[in-house]
Amino acid sequence: MNKIPVILDGDPGHDDAIAWVFAKASPLLDILAVVSVSGNQTIEKTTINARRICALLGIDAPIARGAVRPMTADPFTAGNWHGESGLDGPAMPEPDQELSLLPAVDLMAEVIRESAEPVIIISTGPQTNVGELLTAHPEVKDKIRLISIMGGGITHGNWVPGAEFNILEDPEAAWIEFHSGIPIHMCGLDVTEKAIIRPDDFPRIRAVGNQVADIVAGWLEFFYKYPMAIGYEGAPVHDPCAVLSITHPEIFRIERYYVDIELEGEYTRGATVADFKGVLGKEPNAACSVEIDRDRYVDLLIEALHYYDGREVPIG
Repeated sequence: MNKIPVILDGDPGHDDAIAWVFAKASPLLDILAVVSVSGNQTIEKTTINARRICALLGIDAPIARGAVRPMTADPFTAGNWHGESGLDGPAMPEPDQELSLLPAVDLMAEVIRESAEPVIIISTGPQTNVGELLTAHPEVKDKIRLISIMGGGITHGNWVPGAEFNILEDPEAAWIEFHSGIPIHMCGLDVTEKAIIRPDDFPRIRAVGNQVADIVAGWLEFFYKYPMAIGYEGAPVHDPCAVLSITHPEIFRIERYYVDIELEGEYTRGATVADFKGVLGKEPNAACSVEIDRDRYVDLLIEALHYYDGREVPIG
């Protein structure tokens, strides 16, 4: 069976990093490129994090620096969740490959054009790179099989009451994406806040006993502190849902809705508004994950970590 060609687009970020752990470990996926975007931290920090994660995991694909800022708005970051570096916690390897000479949007367009099969974009940060890709290179649209995103929430937000961080960062880019006609799989807060890794799962992760598992446990031990302080029972590890919705859709309950992006409003800018009752008379444009088998999610993380048995790279 041919592997599914994918582009990893993210703002790592602890949960982006763990999403990429799943992606590299999956026998179903072929990673064609990795692109960074500003979001959890500045573009300089998310780009170095992306390069270090690729060195840790052995992702041998071109890496490009992505959008510095949203398409129209001022940028903001989530350092309160991810720390000063955007990936605080255990020490990481130094990058082992140079950045592509191409900016992210042009690299994405190139690998999509050259791929023998339609490509899936797995986007776990603000949607700026995707919005700019579809604006600058509309000719590649027909070769994008699916965009699988972590973003939004069809019932609530987290950064403001009506909007989730990734979409609020760049609603205009998300609007372009959701109006593109490309199939969207949306893993919003409705499901990702149920993708909890609890402190009592950490010893099981460490027991895998390889370098990647130890670093993942360290990431989680840093990352869970802030959400637990505001009432979570562990770390909501959001971004892997965008990978697992491709490789293991059976662990989710998925509903199809027409979803639009609110661009105005003091309290609602960035909201992902789902037409639950079909009152708009529009065909669904998004498959929305709304439930997850949490225990199976943890089992799949353990399975993915064993992929890295025997792999060890220099740190620092």
